[in-house]
Amino acid sequence: MAVTLKFGDKVTVADVRKLQDMEDVVFDREWFEKTYERNQDMYYMFRDLSKSDADHEVIESHHLRYDITRIPPGKLGSEYVKTVGHYHPPVPGTDVSYPEIYQVLDGSATYLLQKVEPGEEDIVLDVAIIKAEKGDLVLIPPGYGHVTINASEKTLEMANWVCRDFSSVYEPIKRLSGAAYFLLKDGFAKNPLYRDIPPIRYLKPLGFDEIGLAFGENMYDLVHKVEKLGFLSAPQDYMGFLAGVL
Repeated sequence: MAVTLKFGDKVTVADVRKLQDMEDVVFDREWFEKTYERNQDMYYMFRDLSKSDADHEVIESHHLRYDITRIPPGKLGSEYVKTVGHYHPPVPGTDVSYPEIYQVLDGSATYLLQKVEPGEEDIVLDVAIIKAEKGDLVLIPPGYGHVTINASEKTLEMANWVCRDFSSVYEPIKRLSGAAYFLLKDGFAKNPLYRDIPPIRYLKPLGFDEIGLAFGENMYDLVHKVEKLGFLSAPQDYMGFLAGVL
């Protein structure tokens, strides 16, 4: 049965990530090979949301997209449930990749951000972990791939704003069987397929005032001051701000 979300006056059907879609990035290979029900749902993505046609016109005209992702609690064997993980391509004509901003709507999230050597994705330059609770904001700056982990016992629901003009790049993380670290019950474990993995830096979520929101305000409300999101579609013009995020 389809999973839906009512947002404003619209109902959206989820794109569903199944266990079989996670095969390339699962840490616990023994568990996966013994699991026969690979068609089970892992998480749900509700893409290109808006509360009204007028809002959607504003969002689309600024080359933006607002999504909500829902990740129920669970384990992939010995590993906490997570997204597949991806990078973003560069803005055409530049070497600056597109950023993305998230807000936790319910539950708690562990965001793993990693920066690798261009063209040598197994050489890791930086790894940051940001733990975020309901209301918190997390900005993925240019140059970083990311994975979202639900290490709690509650369903995680998070929203994101992103430029709508590109497709995410999944292949490097899939080819290396996941991100540089896996989050297991006993803590983070290094992925042996990467080289020179640095220690994790633990960081705090983004401040609300940095993007023009009042503390605790829902990030969707930026649709009414959409100029504040200009850094998502033209990050090359906001490098002073974006360089200071991490």
